[in-house]
Amino acid sequence: MNIGTLLPRHARYRPNHIAVIFEDHRLTYSEFNRRVNRLANALLGQGIQKGDKIATILPNCLELLDVYWAVARIGAVVVPLSPLLREEGLKTLLNDSDTVLLITNRSMAEVIDHIRPELMFVRGYYLIDIPDTPSWHYYQDFVATASEDDPPYIEISDHDQYNIIYSSGTTGMPKGIIHTHYIRSMYCTLFASAYRITPESVILHSGSLVFNGAFLTFMPWMYLGAKYVLLPQFDAEAVIQHIQREGVTHMMMVPSQIIALLNSPDFNAHTMRSVEMIGSVGAPFHRQHKHELNRRLPGVLYELYGLTEGFVTILDKQDVPAKMDSVGSLPAFFEMKIMDEEGLETPIGHVGEIVGRGPILMPGYYKRPDLTFNAIRDGWLYTGDMGYMDEDGFLYLVDRKKDLIISGGVNVYPRDIEEIIVQHPMVREAAVFGVPDDRWGETPLAAVMLREGATTTSEELRDWINERVAARYQKVSEVAIVEFLPRSVAGKTLKRVLRDQYAQSDVKK
Repeated sequence: MNIGTLLPRHARYRPNHIAVIFEDHRLTYSEFNRRVNRLANALLGQGIQKGDKIATILPNCLELLDVYWAVARIGAVVVPLSPLLREEGLKTLLNDSDTVLLITNRSMAEVIDHIRPELMFVRGYYLIDIPDTPSWHYYQDFVATASEDDPPYIEISDHDQYNIIYSSGTTGMPKGIIHTHYIRSMYCTLFASAYRITPESVILHSGSLVFNGAFLTFMPWMYLGAKYVLLPQFDAEAVIQHIQREGVTHMMMVPSQIIALLNSPDFNAHTMRSVEMIGSVGAPFHRQHKHELNRRLPGVLYELYGLTEGFVTILDKQDVPAKMDSVGSLPAFFEMKIMDEEGLETPIGHVGEIVGRGPILMPGYYKRPDLTFNAIRDGWLYTGDMGYMDEDGFLYLVDRKKDLIISGGVNVYPRDIEEIIVQHPMVREAAVFGVPDDRWGETPLAAVMLREGATTTSEELRDWINERVAARYQKVSEVAIVEFLPRSVAGKTLKRVLRDQYAQSDVKK
């Protein structure tokens, strides 16, 4: 299960098929393979050995694609880090991951220079831009003289590491999630099947390639030898233009990106006619937006609930009409149970912790057997998320356990309130989170983005919401109208940032 064998196979058997489109570049599989070989040979020339960690701090670019497939050829391990990280966070993760070689761009050079004396293992620093200081090496010079031929054969087994993906750290220090060649090969086959991807498919990705959700189509792309269209960043109009120009069939997006598409004046059945799949991942996709997408572009919506640690359910496009509120059922070879606080399985329809296992389950957190022991028990991943199953085996996500609000001793699930808020005709997106309250312990607060040109007041929205929620304890104490919601590099809404802003009085009405 060496995923490094995939690209050379396509370069041999379909060398002239377009592999990658990025900005003005259109690379065939033969051309892309030669790029990757140059980097693989350059890394070997620098003494990189099997198991060595190579970190990237890059936006979407061809060089990042090169790294992802070059490390697969030589048995090294890629550690993709977010460009949004700052000095202390980068130092922690570069040291924790045992990174020996770092590839970034000029925007991060000064940040890295500040922490360089504290980086314990890094011995090679490379910029994809021309450096303006001799302390950095130029990436293009690094690969320019390396051979385009296949690198020397290196034995790679199922359980050899391919990457370390760091968690967001919303509940403490980020944890390094290990994926092996076997796990990524399962991404290739399982998600290609689930999303009906074929060698003729055209996959577009506009979110960050650092985000593990990107691999849901990234791996099937290379497995099948499809066409991959990569955008530098998400822009709704640019996405639609590329869909029309390239005949895009498959896209994986976070909900905020899908909502931006729905709000684009260029979004319609004609401009989107080639699309066979829009997959939602990374956060709950609210019912109101699901209905709107399915009404305006029926038969393309998939939703995935899952953890980078290795458990997923998928709502198939054929199941959307009947199971709109669920996050789907189990793919092949996965198992799931819902557990109560006593460690017993709950009956059908009863809320508990989602526990699952399957062929993409991580072997563990990097160098953290203690955290691995807490997360994986007897081969089952304890997700920390709350949900229930219906009689047909479909999962309904109630909310993230860490987002639960306890008000007056009652469990309040923010998603239930958000589902109400987004039904308001002037609301584009909403995020509900708990804030301290002297009487109830916690009380819900809503941060709301309005649609373009919409006008209303916080008080009007609060009253409208509180007239419609199902229970008194779901009433929001305040509504903050905001210009934007804070996002991670993956496009997820960061409720912890909203809580911090509220504590500093920046989000109050």
